[in-house]
Amino acid sequence: MVVLTVLLAVLSAVLIIKVYVLRRSAREIAEAFSDCLKTDTNNLITVSSSDKQVRRLVKQVNDELKLLREEHHRFVQGDMELKNAVTNISHDLRTPLTAICGYLDMLRSEEKSPAAERYIEIISSRAEAMKQLTEELFSYSVIMSAEGGSQEQVNVGDSLEECIAGYYSVLIEKGITPKISITEEKVERILDRSALSRVFSNLINNAVKYSGGDLAVSLSADGTIVFSNSAPQLTSVQVDKLFDRFYTVEAARNSTGLGLSIARTLVEQMDGSITASLNDGVLSIVIKI
Repeated sequence: MVVLTVLLAVLSAVLIIKVYVLRRSAREIAEAFSDCLKTDTNNLITVSSSDKQVRRLVKQVNDELKLLREEHHRFVQGDMELKNAVTNISHDLRTPLTAICGYLDMLRSEEKSPAAERYIEIISSRAEAMKQLTEELFSYSVIMSAEGGSQEQVNVGDSLEECIAGYYSVLIEKGITPKISITEEKVERILDRSALSRVFSNLINNAVKYSGGDLAVSLSADGTIVFSNSAPQLTSVQVDKLFDRFYTVEAARNSTGLGLSIARTLVEQMDGSITASLNDGVLSIVIKI
């Protein structure tokens, strides 16, 4: 009986030690794994345990981490190549487009038939659309390559009002009378002023293109900005893709699909968030900064 008791005590002690070692190994793996995900390093996960099963697990995790790093590097390289390609393409298009627009201006001063006049105007409008698309591509490549502009204290309400005022005539021409609700409390943030204005401009442009004839803009005291407009042509599936690069809805004939992607990039560079939702045919884009 005494021997049995001793054996049980020894067995219990061994099990307790085993459990302690396994828990310590699990903690070491979790901490090392977290460090590997947070930092771009080739260090492997190591544990102090000599247990075969634990070491087999660590080896499997290290193998998966290696594959993950390789995929990440391929993604970064591919993304960089895409940015360079967009920059080069937009740059190569700008020169001939500028020349085309210049020759069209010269043609306007020449004598021509009414039919030729009409054709020139059609060509001019198409060339101008191409020029705008090229500038959007170039802006996107520059923004994606930038680390963020200069930061300063910005009155968000004033910046929003200035941007709406700048687009007011365009909105009226489209039959849109914006409903504006801006808190009387001063909302100030340390932001990139030009980037914030670009975000507002892109969202207003989006409303001009796709709104069903209305636009509501609000700014609350906590810094939440909401742009909403009726969008009967959109579906919830399309809304989920609005911030994807180069995604356009079917009606977007003169767009690269980069406007909202640029807005998201700029907002995230300012440590904010931007989301879109569709409720009862009304598209709402919410920015929190």
